[in-house]
Amino acid sequence: MKNSSQNSRIRDATMRGRYVVAATVLALLNAGSVSGFTAPQPFAPHSVVNMGNHRSDDHPRSGCRHLMTATMSNEKKESKKADESRPNPIVVSAEAEALSHSETTIKLTPSFDLFQMLTEEEGGSIPVTRSGNALRDDTILKVGTPDTLEGLQLSDYVGLGGKTKIETLPDPFKMVDKELQPFSDSIKELVSTDQPILSMAAKHFFEKRHGKRFRPTIVQLMAKTVAAATPENLFDDENNAASHHADLPEWAWSGASEIEAEGGMTTSNHQGSEVWRKQGQLGQIVEMIHVASLIHDDVLDEADTRRGGEAVHKLYSNKVAVLAGDYLLARASVLLARLENTAVVQIMATALESLVAGEIMQLKSPPKTLLEMETYLRKSYYKTASLICYACRSTALLGGHAYGSTVATACEEFGFHLGLAYQIQDDILDFTAAANVLGKPALADMDLGLSTAPILYTAQEYSQLRPLVMRRFKEKGDKQTALEYLYKSDTAMDKARSLAQFHAQRAVDALLRLPQSEARDALVRLTHAVITRKK
Repeated sequence: MKNSSQNSRIRDATMRGRYVVAATVLALLNAGSVSGFTAPQPFAPHSVVNMGNHRSDDHPRSGCRHLMTATMSNEKKESKKADESRPNPIVVSAEAEALSHSETTIKLTPSFDLFQMLTEEEGGSIPVTRSGNALRDDTILKVGTPDTLEGLQLSDYVGLGGKTKIETLPDPFKMVDKELQPFSDSIKELVSTDQPILSMAAKHFFEKRHGKRFRPTIVQLMAKTVAAATPENLFDDENNAASHHADLPEWAWSGASEIEAEGGMTTSNHQGSEVWRKQGQLGQIVEMIHVASLIHDDVLDEADTRRGGEAVHKLYSNKVAVLAGDYLLARASVLLARLENTAVVQIMATALESLVAGEIMQLKSPPKTLLEMETYLRKSYYKTASLICYACRSTALLGGHAYGSTVATACEEFGFHLGLAYQIQDDILDFTAAANVLGKPALADMDLGLSTAPILYTAQEYSQLRPLVMRRFKEKGDKQTALEYLYKSDTAMDKARSLAQFHAQRAVDALLRLPQSEARDALVRLTHAVITRKK
């Protein structure tokens, strides 16, 4: 059994390694790039929500560049106000962060400041309109095109209180299974190394084919979905969002990869194209980052199992596991650069940085904040949803859609809510599913001193539980007492399920802003599966 000082050194080394990779990618991206960026333009947060309100002036924007710049100054002020009222898991100091940015480099707004985290009944509010969430019109992309799923409610389907069978929608995994096969086979080669032990450790999850390749499936389906949407900078003058929304800064219409296909990317020419190849590679990158985070987390948490098998550090050693995770992150960074879109590189590097922020937040949150649902959701965003939502927006950019477009915004919003719904459901299953079904130890979160949605709702009902949450269940009998209160509560688990369903419905609402296609409808079914799954 390792002593506490050894555990602390391993934890610090693991998080340092993950952070250094993210920081290095971001620093390289910013170096020497100032001259290529456009100056920020003023933006009135209240002025752009509905794309149906067109302007008469003509203000052309370029939608096919890899350029991005800083967020507007009023966005920074709003963020500062919000951050003053809650803990912020900053990885580096504000001074150090400022050194790596100029006025013309992008400062992404976290998705939890773009999209709603809690219902109004629980104190949630609609976030301030910014460049990352301004264009959310639900008709502009579907003018003249009927949508058979218009107004869809997940509660109408079996498993969530309704009678409609979800099987009426396309199966998401079957739809892309054959397409993902070559990428799944090649990913093992992409992470090969001349060092046998390191190579075996890095390839462990890919060789075993654990799981359903959830994240690559999302990326592949999203790639097909955005191919069905015409980039807004290519609309005619009457409907051209880039022309009519002069309020948005010029960089909001940048970030899109150049599409060389004649007539642009469509569902008919998408599969097998260069765009399709790069979007598929993004799916591989996302899976590499995810697997690396699992390997590192298992070291930090001293977990024995993962996905029904032994954890990498148990098969080899802590040192090999940490190196294998670092190696996967390094390979992912190399492949990310080869996508040849600097906006995507910066977005995905920020996702990697978010994973570190989530780990720090998990370890260092002040005791009182451990009782707050918002703190729990922000941590869940950093550790789970950030990778999914940034991958979704990046998929749109690689498909020729600008950063601030209706398409890219809908993609990130979908990924944000889907990621949170997934994590909440995972936390519910931690109390309701057996370890052999989950593929990891049950009640693992409580063993780590973490309080998730079911426990937090129980603590709202029973004040006696709050001191236990604040001390992270460290005293003898704390976990058993918490479980007794949870199972005594008539509302806690139902409230947690309702929160998961809230986010799942918001994910579907975002999808329904995109043109109907089989892939989009398959993502609706995937969202249903996320909150009805039993493992």
